[in-house]
Amino acid sequence: MSKIKKILIAFSILLLVYSLYSAATIFLGDYAEQQRMKELAEVWNKGSNTGEGAAAPSLVINKANGSAMLPEFQELYQRNPDIIGWLRIDSPRIDYPVMQNRQNAQFYLNHDFDKKTSKNGLPFLDIHSSDSNILLIHAHHMKSGMMFAGLMKYKEESYYKEHTTFEYSTLYEKEEFEIVAVILSQVYRKSDNVFKYYQIEKAGTPAGFDSYIQNIKKLALYDTGVTPRYGDKLIVLSTCEYSTENGRLAVVARKRAR
Repeated sequence: MSKIKKILIAFSILLLVYSLYSAATIFLGDYAEQQRMKELAEVWNKGSNTGEGAAAPSLVINKANGSAMLPEFQELYQRNPDIIGWLRIDSPRIDYPVMQNRQNAQFYLNHDFDKKTSKNGLPFLDIHSSDSNILLIHAHHMKSGMMFAGLMKYKEESYYKEHTTFEYSTLYEKEEFEIVAVILSQVYRKSDNVFKYYQIEKAGTPAGFDSYIQNIKKLALYDTGVTPRYGDKLIVLSTCEYSTENGRLAVVARKRAR
């Protein structure tokens, strides 16, 4: 066997070993992230089993109506007070805390619940949501299927028809939302004179809200028959969509009246 051939074989073996090592590292990392998410969900579910309306005298009280924090959040809030809600969609399985860091709006783009660096990050509230009746929640579209990757299933109308609602809980109230529209869009340049669904601050007036909904309806992949009115609370779930450059998919939903 020639010396060159031996070198090529050795190089191929090293390349194979490195590839297997890289794949194993990614797999183990994804598994560890999934376990951390499972652990958080277990804590949240454990709190829900303590009973509705359990008092939380040592924790946050809603100054607007005096209601106590839901028991689901008490342990998680003590661990990280950046938690502001919990998003649950049964299928695709999305079961995550929603975060807001007031010092760094995009902190949870690349940090986990314990504030450690994480490629997955966590769903987090857009900075402009504090000035709007629209909660814009961002999260990654991970190849592992984590975070908001499962929202891609809503591209299909047949899928939507079987999954028309989802649950979002604030620290003080469990809420159900019905889907208004599923849209494909992009992150545009500031100078582009087009509708930008992520500019929710422009929907703060009756006219601005109506214009926002009209534009959402124009982009909708299919008609859901649900049309919000000014004063309705909306959630916009936003994630990357890779069919176009800087593409985004957004699921827009309205809080259901009780």
